Amino acid sequence: MFRLEGEKNRRSGHLGRENAIHDETVPGSTVQSGSCLRNGNLQTPRGKRKVQEQCAHIRRNSSRSRRPSQPQNGEVVEAVTLFEVVSMGKRAMQSVVDDWVEAYIQDRDVALLDLINFYIQCSGCQGMVTAEMFQSLCNSDVMQKMTETFDEETGLQYKKFMAYPWILTVTWPVDMDSGDYPLIKPGPYWKKFKANFCEFTAVLIQQCQYSILYDSYLMDTVISLLTGLADSRVRAFRHTSTLAALKLLTALVRVNLNLDVNKCNAQRLYQVEKNRISVKRTNHRLDQLERKRKEYEQKPLEIENMMNAIFKGTFLQRYRDVIPEIRAICIEEIGSWMKMYPDTFLNDSYLKYIGWMLYDKQPEVRLKCLLGLQGIYNRKELVSKMDLFTSRFKDRIVSMTLDKDHEVAVQAMKLLMLMSQLLSYQGTEEEVPPKRRGKFGANTCYMRKLITFFLESELHKHVTYLVDSLWDWTGSLLKDWECMTTLLLEAAEEEALSDAQESALIEIILATVREAAEGHPPVGRGAAKKILSAKEKKIQLEDCTKITEHFIVVLPQLLAKYSADAEKVANLLQIPQYYDLDVYSTGRLEKHLDALLRVVKDIVAEHSDMDVLEACSRTYYVFCNEELAIHRRADLARTQLIDELVDKLNELLADSWHEGEGLCTDEEGICRIYTTLRRIAAFHNAHNLTKWNLYGKTSKLLVFEMEYGSLPVQMILPALQCTYFALLWQLASAVERSSSKETLLALNRELRFFCQICACYLSHKDKDLSEKAFMILCDLLMILSHQSSGDDEAVGVLQYLPSTSLQSKMLLFIQDHVFTEEKEEIKDLTEEEEREKEGYKLNDLHRRRSLLAVYCKLIVFTVVEMSAAAEIYKHYMKTYNDFGDIIKETLSRTRHNNKIQSAKTLILCLQQLFQKHTETHGSTHSMDSSFTNIKELGRRFSLTFGWDQVKSRESVAMIHKEGIEFAFQGAAGVEGKCLPPNLSFLLIISEFSNKLLKPDKRLVYGYLQRYITEPASCRGDEWHPLVWYRNSLLANEDEENSVISSLREWSTTSRSKTSSFKRKLSNGSLPETSHTETTNKTPDFLCTPELTAAAGKSRKRLKSQDTSLQECLPFFCPVGLSRRRREDVIKAEDFSADGGAEDVGEDVDVVGADQVCDGLYQSCTRPGGADQSLETSPPCLCYTGSRWRGQIKGGNAGQLGLAEEEEGCVLQAAAVCCRLLQKNCLLTRLLGPWARTMLWMTSRPQRRQAAAS
Repeated sequence: MFRLEGEKNRRSGHLGRENAIHDETVPGSTVQSGSCLRNGNLQTPRGKRKVQEQCAHIRRNSSRSRRPSQPQNGEVVEAVTLFEVVSMGKRAMQSVVDDWVEAYIQDRDVALLDLINFYIQCSGCQGMVTAEMFQSLCNSDVMQKMTETFDEETGLQYKKFMAYPWILTVTWPVDMDSGDYPLIKPGPYWKKFKANFCEFTAVLIQQCQYSILYDSYLMDTVISLLTGLADSRVRAFRHTSTLAALKLLTALVRVNLNLDVNKCNAQRLYQVEKNRISVKRTNHRLDQLERKRKEYEQKPLEIENMMNAIFKGTFLQRYRDVIPEIRAICIEEIGSWMKMYPDTFLNDSYLKYIGWMLYDKQPEVRLKCLLGLQGIYNRKELVSKMDLFTSRFKDRIVSMTLDKDHEVAVQAMKLLMLMSQLLSYQGTEEEVPPKRRGKFGANTCYMRKLITFFLESELHKHVTYLVDSLWDWTGSLLKDWECMTTLLLEAAEEEALSDAQESALIEIILATVREAAEGHPPVGRGAAKKILSAKEKKIQLEDCTKITEHFIVVLPQLLAKYSADAEKVANLLQIPQYYDLDVYSTGRLEKHLDALLRVVKDIVAEHSDMDVLEACSRTYYVFCNEELAIHRRADLARTQLIDELVDKLNELLADSWHEGEGLCTDEEGICRIYTTLRRIAAFHNAHNLTKWNLYGKTSKLLVFEMEYGSLPVQMILPALQCTYFALLWQLASAVERSSSKETLLALNRELRFFCQICACYLSHKDKDLSEKAFMILCDLLMILSHQSSGDDEAVGVLQYLPSTSLQSKMLLFIQDHVFTEEKEEIKDLTEEEEREKEGYKLNDLHRRRSLLAVYCKLIVFTVVEMSAAAEIYKHYMKTYNDFGDIIKETLSRTRHNNKIQSAKTLILCLQQLFQKHTETHGSTHSMDSSFTNIKELGRRFSLTFGWDQVKSRESVAMIHKEGIEFAFQGAAGVEGKCLPPNLSFLLIISEFSNKLLKPDKRLVYGYLQRYITEPASCRGDEWHPLVWYRNSLLANEDEENSVISSLREWSTTSRSKTSSFKRKLSNGSLPETSHTETTNKTPDFLCTPELTAAAGKSRKRLKSQDTSLQECLPFFCPVGLSRRRREDVIKAEDFSADGGAEDVGEDVDVVGADQVCDGLYQSCTRPGGADQSLETSPPCLCYTGSRWRGQIKGGNAGQLGLAEEEEGCVLQAAAVCCRLLQKNCLLTRLLGPWARTMLWMTSRPQRRQAAAS
């Protein structure tokens, strides 16, 4: 419910007018409120409490809000507010505005309040708005109201500003500063809302331009509202109001343009009527035209005043806003004003803002500047006004071509090209290309120049980026495929291209075909996929048809000419995948298909290069699509080719293979077998060749090599691939056709046996073979480990997970082949040898990255144990430049899968490195480079947890728990007096202390204390790691004293129940209890979940909370953490009702106090037994609820069952809480009878005496 109230001063008296609008909010909408306070009376305590209750009710209701278009309780909720109507977008915007204008004409106050309501709601305000009429107040009173303040008592913020004739008061909670609001919410719904919001503002001005726009009431109020909100410290208000105000100015610019046209028309009609003969001229008509002409002269002045008010009140304040989205909006809109209304805006006074923002730090703002300038330089009539701007900022635009943001650099280059085309420079003449014969004369010349530029320039070697850069400017040249193929096929001998030029031209042809057919930019240029408009899609279809019709005829000729060149053939064979293959059948061009298939068959027989063979296989795969009319013809050609290859292989094996002896043939025979296997492997990857039964032949070769090891390696590689592909095709068929269980069991045996073969080949002496076996093994394990995820239980028989020995073998392989670098020989190399060496290093790095990536994929998908990642993480810093992205992604994915196990893996990695360090240097060397590297690695690991401490709470707690246990592992002596050998490890885990929440720091500190039974003996330089780690857990000295005091005060006379919080810490998880659950079960720890959530939302509230928490800390501090009873009990101070209250902080937050009181009301802690551990002895509650209060009223310590010292501790805690109660009356009211009990206890002299003793 959202309500605006206004009080209007009428002649007959003050009559209250109220506009109440009830609504169900849109998804995630945050605009709801309760009833408003009349006259904005928010300063009284009663009024503030009422506002606080209303906002709390608003937040509860907003979480239950639904989309208005969805049925609720069997009924469809209809949109009832202007905000909902606009955001849903189900009605035409013009009809929505017409309805509002009609309402405005009937009662302008009610309609205008509805419009104010709309803009406040669009800001995502979780509060309410009150409106009071401006009644001739003095200037000082008015300025006093124009404020934006924060009320510490209620936790609310207020903004008062004038929207003439009202003074509006907007009230919202503090946490709105970091919340989402409609303009930045993700999803298509909110993107549509932004478009509807802008359209509403434009249509509103358009529909009002002939009537109420000039009534000196509507626009004054709206402009005052938007400029007032744009000056807010809250981002949601600034962003929304800035967008609305600038769109309003854009709409006013359009109105002004219409007025200029109407003014010219009226002036012309007036002159025509005035020049008529006096007999025919009518004075009435002339007077009417005169009035209209004067009206059109007066209206632009009013529009200019409105535009100036918006520009000065909004643009000049917000174009330097700290939020880049707001700055981008300002630059985008001023660019549109310059194009629409150059007479006013296209001058140096306005252009300077665009020039200044070219230096903005955010690429989004710089991009808007360049796009705006492109729109200006694209119009020749505007260029004459840009002379001074061009001379001033030309150097900056040129430097932006090297911008770190790719899109900004591209747009800067486009702007420079526009400037070079439109601006004339003296002494430069355009070179006229020489005339050449033929219809492709001009394009042929330009194409040769383009090829020469590509070959001679030392820029990027990939032609794809060259084509993408020129696509928008020379599209007609790059789409002239007829010219390109003519250069390749029909060039005269004196004009023939060289071999390098032909290769470059074929690469250009392939790049242009891909660009025309797909329309997506290459990697690193803009978004991954470009969303095409309807016009662009039409052009794309036309280009695909053009490509198909041309290359269907020409491609067989090109392949036949360059069939001996593997590189050129591989590029040319990629063109058919961009065909519109239906053209073959519709155009009756099957003869060209047969010619192409014959050429491809000859290429397969001629080449053994894997790139060429895979290109041929892909071509057959495209043509054999069963949905095509030509697939039978292509399938027949493929079958004939495979038959020939398999028959040839059988013949070769029959002649050279002898059972028991193996392969008996010469090198030529081995080469023929090898090339045939490579051709079959290339086709087996994309085509199902199961019916040719290749598995038996290839597996026999693998088994023989595994047993005897006498076969050539070049023969085993394609045999291994063929066997792998054969098993995959069998697996796919078994899953799709639901094979019998016997068939699946047989297939399972074959798969397991193949995995054993691959595992055996991991230790093969040939590096290429072992790495290929590792890649195949990892891929196969990934496939087999997920076979049980489907619904078919029979398929689950195929599931296979690697054994522990196999996992160890794979991990050892990664360490040897990825993280072991080869020693380089230092010698003088020529430039050519240096280039070859760099190329080899690049290929080697790519190979090692592929091996690491495929293994990390097994870790992420839990195919191998996550603990194996510890060996990978050890190399994170050393190999960061080469493998840092892969390791970081692995760490992120594993943490997403299992936070606790991922944390254990991190700490395991650090423990292993530390143990290696101690074995080498000893445990006392904690400042050498080895230990420093381990500590830095821990710091890097902590940075991967990000800023969200709540999200990483369980993981970080587990790291500290495991780290503390490891640090004190092996400590001699019952009392722990001997220095633990791993104590220096505390320095490493201290890097994770800043990722702990404050309550978790106290818990971890308490866990640390159980290992430190004699603090007095923990002194000296050798205990420095313990002191350092303890200080990293304690935020300040007061907190440290509170924790230590509480640990010493509590005795250990009784055992208690196990705390779920500590038990979950031991298991690696932390509790997540709701507010309602805390009343039914024992609180787990000092801070409730609500406090933790509040800590993440607002630091202001957290500060006031922490003040009260530190005062109450002895009452809440975790106990049962000390291993034996303290003798030196800290004496309690004598807290009196009068003197003790002075130390309490002034900024105690009501909300925070309420949350603390929930725990106070339920619990008083007592210590656990002396032999209790962290897992079994949490801080527990001895008395709760009515039992606790009843026993307090019973009188003495003996009746309560407390020891004398325990009574003193309870009294001390009660005295501390009493100080808070006496300081804040509202806190006392919240606690009720329990508060009075605390006051009663501390008022008795004998109680104070007991506390002092």
